[in-house]
Amino acid sequence: MTITDKDLLSMQEARDLTMRAYEAQKIWGKATQEQVDRVCAAMAEAAFSASERLGRMAAEETGFGVPEHKKIKNEFASRHVWESIKDIKTVGVINHDIARSIYEIAWPVGVVAGLVPSTNPTSTAINKILISVKARNGIVLAPHPFAVKCTLEAVNVMAEAAKSAGAPDGLIGAMSKISLQGTQELMGHKRIALILATGGGPMVRVAHSMGKPAYGVGPGNVPAYVDRSADLEKAAKYIVNSKAFDFSTICATEQAVVADRPIAARLMQLMESEGAYFVDEGQAEALRTVLFHPDGEINAAATGKSPQYLAAMAGFEIPKSARILVARVNKVGQEEPLSREKLTTALAWYEVDGWEAGCERSLELIHFGGRGHSLMIHAKDENVIMAFGLE
Repeated sequence: MTITDKDLLSMQEARDLTMRAYEAQKIWGKATQEQVDRVCAAMAEAAFSASERLGRMAAEETGFGVPEHKKIKNEFASRHVWESIKDIKTVGVINHDIARSIYEIAWPVGVVAGLVPSTNPTSTAINKILISVKARNGIVLAPHPFAVKCTLEAVNVMAEAAKSAGAPDGLIGAMSKISLQGTQELMGHKRIALILATGGGPMVRVAHSMGKPAYGVGPGNVPAYVDRSADLEKAAKYIVNSKAFDFSTICATEQAVVADRPIAARLMQLMESEGAYFVDEGQAEALRTVLFHPDGEINAAATGKSPQYLAAMAGFEIPKSARILVARVNKVGQEEPLSREKLTTALAWYEVDGWEAGCERSLELIHFGGRGHSLMIHAKDENVIMAFGLE
């Protein structure tokens, strides 16, 4: 009998890949540090060499972001991540406290399940494979439905490099038949020992409900507080460059500027000189309707798009020189859609009186949509930075 049901095919593939990785990992778990590092170095170099092609594939398949910027992310996730972990011992005794007679011995967890988002589909795959194999684990990835081809290609590049360098076949795998049931089957499989979940809130919550260790990286709603003591030229450059990079598909990208009132006008001018376009209230209202659905969910059609594309969607025109859109707002919560995470080139703008009010507003934003994620402070006053941090 031929199975044609999509969910059943996806579930069966998840089982098959997991068992292959499990058998391969039993071999890999006995690898020496030299073997581990040789394989990881080969994978990092192969992925680095393919960074441009993979970045182009990711942008073309998903419609999100900028190919050249995705190339940079792939380069970072391969060579730079490898440089940061290559000297870490992951085999045998990695530390010995002679005074307390305690040995620390590195041991793999087994097979890792990796969930990959559509916003960073190749760089996330590269990173998760590298860190998993470095610790002598197997890994099976579940691509996002919007990004199956490019994620599979990134996995194939690394799997072939690993095999050529001496890793057992099947240690690294990725699902090609994607369904919610299949991904859940992968995460819940008895041979999956750890879940690395990067993506939307619902999927991360599912990962944490599987009754096994899981690292979840969900949405961010990152505020950038700019204090009256800040280097304003630097703050303006950093904020606009960061928000424009890959059309804001990184969840640690700034989502709102919280400007200290004495410097707000000057910061606005400096951001405009860097390519920020401040929309009027009518344009802001039009953006609210195209960026989000009525239930508050982000409109995927607006994700990772240029400001010109967003403006056209919303029915107005902006200069070709504009790099991001900025909307002045004064509320946080359900009644203000622009206070949400915006994985696209739109930024909210708040003005506050003093760092205490700035801290309060920043915490409001984090609690509304990015608890436990990230926050930026631009300031030179060490007392403000410390007080802000302690809050």
